[in-house]
Amino acid sequence: MKIHKLITTSDALADLCSRLAKSEFVCVDTEFMRESTYWPELCLIQIADANEAAAIDPKAPDLDLSPLLDLLVDNEDVLKIFHAGGQDVEIIYNLTGKTPHPIFDTQIAMMAISQSEQIGYSNLVESWLGLVIDKGARFTDWSRRPLTERQIEYAIGDVTHLSKIFPKILKRLIKTGRGQWLDAEMERLADPDNYRNDAQNAWLKIKAAGRNPAMLGRLRGLAAWREYEAQDKNIPRGRIARDETLADIASHPPKTQADLAKVRGLSTGWKDNDIGKRLMQTLADAQPLTEAEMPPKAPRGAPLGKEGALVADLLKLLLKIRAREIDVAARLLARSDDLELLAAGVRKGVSVLEGWRFGVFGRDALDLVEGKLAFAVVNGRLKMTHVDELHGDMREANPEGANPEAPAAEQEAGEEE
Repeated sequence: MKIHKLITTSDALADLCSRLAKSEFVCVDTEFMRESTYWPELCLIQIADANEAAAIDPKAPDLDLSPLLDLLVDNEDVLKIFHAGGQDVEIIYNLTGKTPHPIFDTQIAMMAISQSEQIGYSNLVESWLGLVIDKGARFTDWSRRPLTERQIEYAIGDVTHLSKIFPKILKRLIKTGRGQWLDAEMERLADPDNYRNDAQNAWLKIKAAGRNPAMLGRLRGLAAWREYEAQDKNIPRGRIARDETLADIASHPPKTQADLAKVRGLSTGWKDNDIGKRLMQTLADAQPLTEAEMPPKAPRGAPLGKEGALVADLLKLLLKIRAREIDVAARLLARSDDLELLAAGVRKGVSVLEGWRFGVFGRDALDLVEGKLAFAVVNGRLKMTHVDELHGDMREANPEGANPEAPAAEQEAGEEE
């Protein structure tokens, strides 16, 4: 494989992208800093196909990234490969307002061919290539220039290894016939709505007790205010105020700006400074949510109760067994919320009862809830079996007609007669 150490000119980047545009796939990774900023600071972009790889310096003076961004978001003929690529996709979205497409994430793909929920990149490389990655450069300051040879080598390795692993994963997916399982997951990763930064909807990500329209209206205003303050200062939103602080203020709004000094999580200086004044103005302007604006209630059926909770636990056990039997990550088959809905009697809108999940797991989950499935220990391993099959096995084990479910005393009495 040809390695281009570091691309810093527009001509070199344009030439590289024109060649990569003819490939079936490209592997992409980024290095960025965001610990002290609101917006992630892009420091390095790595890209590779099966033949060549390069690191691209977005901080290079006058570098035109357009050919690269066009390749990633507009070229539908090239598959874009990431590993745990959510933050990489977010950065590309921030630059272009679009997401890479079509897209493939090797971390998600591993869920369909192993029991790995969130396999890390170093473990992925070790398991597929038998290589141990030097993690020493992982936490270096990628924004500092010049970059060291060690940093560049480490960064390019992320995509050169991935370009060798992807075909192997793809071959395994084809062999198992599980590629279609991942279609929805990959489309979800590429959905621009996941990365669209709408300050007016920021409140939806904050946990708050209760459904009081006035309280939620204040929370909506406070969350949007925090986004604007953080964006303006380019600092993490948590540096303005934590989620729980906003929820507390929305539930118990201070009457005067001086009362902000009593709010846990806020600086006492807010009682008489400009940011405190803006917060109080936000509270004054906040309007209760209308009925149409209220968030939907959680789609739950009747309360589970003790018996329902036990059924949910049995479903989770069934999920573990099935995931082990077919060597797939349990989280890909079903989430805990789905199992609780099923245990509560909900049948509509439950993902395990739809599509491929129904055939792989949902049908058995439904049979368990309806009393058609049981657990049994076979050769020391816990397995699931249908009740009629279990009874048939018991009859074969008791050819004289003894009832295996009857007490021993009753069986002995029958024999004496």
